[in-house]
Amino acid sequence: MDAQNLWGAVEMLILEVVSQDPSYGYKITQTVSQRSQGYFELKEGSLYPALHRLEQQKAISSYWESVEGRRRKYYRITEVGLKSLASRKTAWNEFTKAIDGVLGLT
Repeated sequence: MDAQNLWGAVEMLILEVVSQDPSYGYKITQTVSQRSQGYFELKEGSLYPALHRLEQQKAISSYWESVEGRRRKYYRITEVGLKSLASRKTAWNEFTKAIDGVLGLT
């Protein structure tokens, strides 16, 4: 895995969250934070550029919905996104196994 793939970890986390249920920006950040027990706190400066990249890659699609009088942009995973997520998970597992090997954790 190269450095670019490591930076793609944010995209992988987003894809995982929206693969389970369509979601909007703030909820995505809360879900990632909750599931990582506060370790990952996605900020707007990394979340929204990642969402835009994923939309350009056709990995997610978006739609607007009104909730209690407020419009929210929701994101859902596409077939392209499901394939990308599976590939990213495989690459991540290979990466962590290699790191564990170097650190003597395997």
